[in-house]
Amino acid sequence: MPEFDMLFRGAMLFDGLGSPPVRGDLAVVGDRIAAIGDLGPASARRTIDAGGLALAPGFIDAHCHDDRALLDTPDLTPKVSQGVTTVVNGNCGISLAPLRQGFQEPPPPLNLLAKTREAFFAEVSDYFATLRRRPAAVNSVMLCGHTNLRHAVMSDYERAATGEEIVAMGDLLEAALQAGCIGLSTGLFYPPAVHAPTEEIIELARCLAAHGGLYVTHMRDEGDGVLTSLEETFRIGTEAGVPVIVSHHKCVGRANFGRSRETLAALNEAGKHQPVGVDAYPYDASATILQAGRVAAAMRVMVTWSDAVPGATGRDLAEIAAEMGCDIMEAARRLQPGGAIYFQLDESDVRRILADPMTMIGSDGILADRHPHPRGWGTFPRVLGRYCRDEKLFPLPEAIRKMTSLTARRFGLDGRGVLAEDAFADLVLFDAARVADRADYEEPRRTAAGLERVVVNGREVFAGGEVTGERPGRPLGRGRGFGG
Repeated sequence: MPEFDMLFRGAMLFDGLGSPPVRGDLAVVGDRIAAIGDLGPASARRTIDAGGLALAPGFIDAHCHDDRALLDTPDLTPKVSQGVTTVVNGNCGISLAPLRQGFQEPPPPLNLLAKTREAFFAEVSDYFATLRRRPAAVNSVMLCGHTNLRHAVMSDYERAATGEEIVAMGDLLEAALQAGCIGLSTGLFYPPAVHAPTEEIIELARCLAAHGGLYVTHMRDEGDGVLTSLEETFRIGTEAGVPVIVSHHKCVGRANFGRSRETLAALNEAGKHQPVGVDAYPYDASATILQAGRVAAAMRVMVTWSDAVPGATGRDLAEIAAEMGCDIMEAARRLQPGGAIYFQLDESDVRRILADPMTMIGSDGILADRHPHPRGWGTFPRVLGRYCRDEKLFPLPEAIRKMTSLTARRFGLDGRGVLAEDAFADLVLFDAARVADRADYEEPRRTAAGLERVVVNGREVFAGGEVTGERPGRPLGRGRGFGG
């Protein structure tokens, strides 16, 4: 038997497909899994006694905004310390490329990704070339942002695009897809895109079909109009002939608590007729740009950053408003530009959405926020610890499936998300009895407990509670997608 590069002995092997675990060994050669099972007398340059710990495919974060973090903080400690080996970026209609107009400062919501014009790229191909030249610890997937396309060809966003502008946006999208983007994302909730009619999105989405691309959306309304927004999403997918993914699915505002019963029924019914996916994070609070019109629907608002009043960072908006002698909406206006955490979701809805078999796990974190949402550090161990082990929302093999093979299939990441011979050696070794998130709203940057080792493309990026400095991550392109 040949010598392997790396050999895990005596692990509980979770295949990522939802099957019960089996105890055995797993060997790695180069960037691939070379053998699985009882490997008896096999030898390796490095042998790891797993001692019955869980060994699973590396987790795939289905919804990220790590576009710039891959370059600025390439060790990606918040992600690898959770067992994440691949991130999906360019969500909510915003991406680091293409950005064509000469803005002094990136306008909202592009400023969620970076605060300077120089941090963006004119072409997707330039961004990918930089990622290859300066690799990160994790693999990455990129969507092209619709808001970027609007900014590139329009000077007035408070209207529908003209036919000529749609053609120009389509040309940019085509170039992005050829460069390696796997689809188009929209943020129809945000001001630069809110005036884009459904027909504008359909015309752009038609570009995706020839590339096997996906349409991924932060929908127009996640509150009172959530069902109407789902219908719009399904229509876009049907008329463009492409799969759709609903981002960070939730039902916002007290008036909509419990409506996940309706939305999940709609999603599952649509899934019988067209390819539909959905991701969610395991928290009852969301986070995005600070908007005066949004704060009234939240039970509590915490400021994550404010350029106008930096001292507001990490504080409750109600307290700041009281000090200012104004209501919370006026305080929000005075703090702009800024970001906030909105406590506006019902825990029962969170649980119901997480438990649905079609739901992937995505963090939706903004790692660079001055006081970020804890989901950027705790999403995956929170699912494994709180919701799986402690609350028994689903068994461990199912929790792992939601983080691995399901996501890999949806995004067409061939050879990822499974433990199988010749699959890529993206691996996470963890203690199922101890794994837990430790990040919270007061201390959001605390790493998780119970994660022992993380391997990306056959190289260890996290071990003994620390990053190793290895950066074997790659930009990943399209595979089959939705095909199993």
